[in-house]
Amino acid sequence: MGRPKVMVIDGNSLMHRAFYALPMLTNRKGIPTNAVYGFTNMLLKLIDEYKPEYIGVAFDKKGPTFRHEVYQEYKATRQKTPEELIPQFDILKKMLRLMGIAIYEIDGYEADDILGTFARISSEKDMDAYLVTGDRDALQLVSPRVRVVMTKKGISDVQVFDEDEIKQEYGLTPSQIIDLKALMGDSSDNIPGVPGVGQKTALKLLHEYHTVDGVLDNVQNISGKKLKENLIQYRDQALLSKKLATIVQNAPVDLNIEDCCFEIRYSRDLYAFFEELGFSSVIEKLGFQKEEGTKPNSGTGSKTVVDISTEEQLKDLANTLSNTEKIAILVGDEDITLADNGSKLYRINIDGSSTGNGLSYDQAIKGLEQILENEQIQKIVYNGKRLILDADKCGVRVKGLAFDAYIAAYLLDPTAHRYSLSRLMYSYAGVDTDAADAADLFKLSEKMGEQLDETQMLELYETIEHPLIYVLADMEITGFKVDREMLVKLGEEFSSEIETLTEDIYDLAGEEFNINSPKQLGSILFDKLNLPVIKRTKTGYSTDAEVLEQLRPYHELVEKIIEYRQVMKLKSTYIDGLLNVIDPNDGRVRSSFNQTVTATGRISSTDPNLQNIPVKVEMGRRIRKVFVPTNEDYVLVDADYSQIELRVLAHISGDPTFIDAFLNKQDIHRRTASEIFGVPLEQVSPEQRNSAKAVNFGIVYGISDFGLSRNLGISRKQAQEYIDSYFARYPKIKEYMVRIVETARKQGYVTTLMNRRRYLPELKSRNFNIRAQGERLAMNTPIQGTAADIIKKAMNDVYAELKRRNLRSKLILQVHDELIIDTYKPELEEVKDIVVRCMENAMDLRVPLVVDVGVGTSWYDAK
Repeated sequence: MGRPKVMVIDGNSLMHRAFYALPMLTNRKGIPTNAVYGFTNMLLKLIDEYKPEYIGVAFDKKGPTFRHEVYQEYKATRQKTPEELIPQFDILKKMLRLMGIAIYEIDGYEADDILGTFARISSEKDMDAYLVTGDRDALQLVSPRVRVVMTKKGISDVQVFDEDEIKQEYGLTPSQIIDLKALMGDSSDNIPGVPGVGQKTALKLLHEYHTVDGVLDNVQNISGKKLKENLIQYRDQALLSKKLATIVQNAPVDLNIEDCCFEIRYSRDLYAFFEELGFSSVIEKLGFQKEEGTKPNSGTGSKTVVDISTEEQLKDLANTLSNTEKIAILVGDEDITLADNGSKLYRINIDGSSTGNGLSYDQAIKGLEQILENEQIQKIVYNGKRLILDADKCGVRVKGLAFDAYIAAYLLDPTAHRYSLSRLMYSYAGVDTDAADAADLFKLSEKMGEQLDETQMLELYETIEHPLIYVLADMEITGFKVDREMLVKLGEEFSSEIETLTEDIYDLAGEEFNINSPKQLGSILFDKLNLPVIKRTKTGYSTDAEVLEQLRPYHELVEKIIEYRQVMKLKSTYIDGLLNVIDPNDGRVRSSFNQTVTATGRISSTDPNLQNIPVKVEMGRRIRKVFVPTNEDYVLVDADYSQIELRVLAHISGDPTFIDAFLNKQDIHRRTASEIFGVPLEQVSPEQRNSAKAVNFGIVYGISDFGLSRNLGISRKQAQEYIDSYFARYPKIKEYMVRIVETARKQGYVTTLMNRRRYLPELKSRNFNIRAQGERLAMNTPIQGTAADIIKKAMNDVYAELKRRNLRSKLILQVHDELIIDTYKPELEEVKDIVVRCMENAMDLRVPLVVDVGVGTSWYDAK
């Protein structure tokens, strides 16, 4: 029988690791839970892997320690704990108590010291101790009976250190780790060490002289003048650092290892606690069921892997799966895996993988053609758009997508930005794996489907986001024709304009200089012309766009600099950029349309970004002239929602005056100007209308008096008067703004009219600026997000109707509230009817959705 095992976890270390490793998760009340979730899964994994009889969790106690008494600057440079992590410590401690796991924390000492004391006592009792931490300080505690389980990347990857491992990595004994830190210092704990001594130098010194004392006693024998001087000058600092780095092994803690004996058993309170946190995967992993005792962990079951490396095997696989109702497909870099929810996993080895043999990617896709094109076989995927695009290159049309875990992950956590499959498996299915395969997608899709249903987003997924996968893929496949000859000519015109502006700038500056150098430009503006300095950077004067806008009234040169930068950016980004991405085979550019990037639900485009072509300046608008129909038999139809966000605001707020303006087809900005300036509609001046327009759109984004004053060039007092007058005339809009922020604070998120969620942890921040940003997001997201849902619904409907009627015309671009259809001329009237009807009927609001339609032989002309 082996020795008893005791495991001690550094709670602070593991919580910080989990917090940064996982996306921001919250429960239904909006309380952050990602660190607790990560800690819990790591805890269960450790228990399963090491099977300890005893467990304790150590925490740092708030307040100064004995190390601060020795050195006041100890840990002074450490960053503050993130606001979203702070409340999770109390949640974790409650969970540990419910699980029957001992908690330790002592005034004046750190969690490290508790680990050290555990290490000593367990060794004395002839127990094997495992210290779980991410802090390498703990390596000094390693002994024949003590190992350190070091978390590395995230929290799932660990390295176990015993004496041999420390010797192999550092060439040191465990006790020498203290000396290593004493010499090189530790910026995270603000332990000073000896200046100029890094790890390489410290290791060299310790390999020769063994300890800090040995190094200092032999300082005259050490080569390197500066090193020797520093060791002499900072002798006391090195000895102090050693004292700070030494972990106490006799901390005054009431530590009886028998108190750490544990068994995680079912209890109503523990079950309810996990339910409250939304930890359904943890409940399943523990095998808990209501009112029942502990059950063994069900696990994921074993599966037989069938390798496919030849065309004959691939043909047999296609025949085997051809009558299956549902399969999962996962495309990797080295293989394609398929599963049918049975016990078999089919792995197609792609040539060039680590196995050294297999099929080419094209062979694999073509071999699966009868499966991929069979709409009756439902397919669970991860990133279905990629599969569609890759298959299309092989002449295969993917049909029958049933569930895309990548898109579902975005809906459930729209601010995560990264949705790796291994992370999704860990977060939603409770499976810790670095090599997820198609079989895992079955469980993942089930769990994510449940989450979508619980958060009332299943309908949004099924009716909006899932069909959109096909729409965006088809838009990318089709591309947008570019007139290369016109683009080159436009580039020449831009180059000529840049030359003219350059000469003008030199004349106004009185000398030639590098206009693209912020340092040289700053010298001209502030040293030579004595313009007021707005702000500085670490290297000198700031000449960014914000600064130049404020300097515009002071000198004509500033205006020319702004124009120069605009034209330079247009040429480099759009002229030169587009020339580099035009497909030489068909003269088209193919932008990537991103469905999982923006937190509000809007689609973005990249490579090239066709949504950010400037339209406020004529030179920017001219770039749209190079985007043309397929050929002379086609024209472009451009359909654009009129003031969609303000119409959504009218619907959500229910403000009768705002609604009345739209119902009576009034110019909403003129009507708003009439209301806030108290003048009849017919007497509203252009300036008043522009001011009202800025207020209307500013309100949607939660603008402040400061922001509005900057936009309109007026005082903050006058801007606040505009805002106050606005809310006085539209009181229901003000009520909505107050109500939505309060609702967001209570539940932790806001929703669109189609139940798209955005979690807002910013509202719980103690930082005023972050909290204010959260309030603006709470006001804007339901409006902007609903507008995004509407345009997506319209895209799906237009795409489906064009296909249903088997028309040649194709939807090729979406830009915010605008759709562009490459239209076959004989189908023009039919297409216009389809796009207007689909867009105006995408959602039923209290006010009508209005669409403006243009037709032209270029994007410029159609707009």
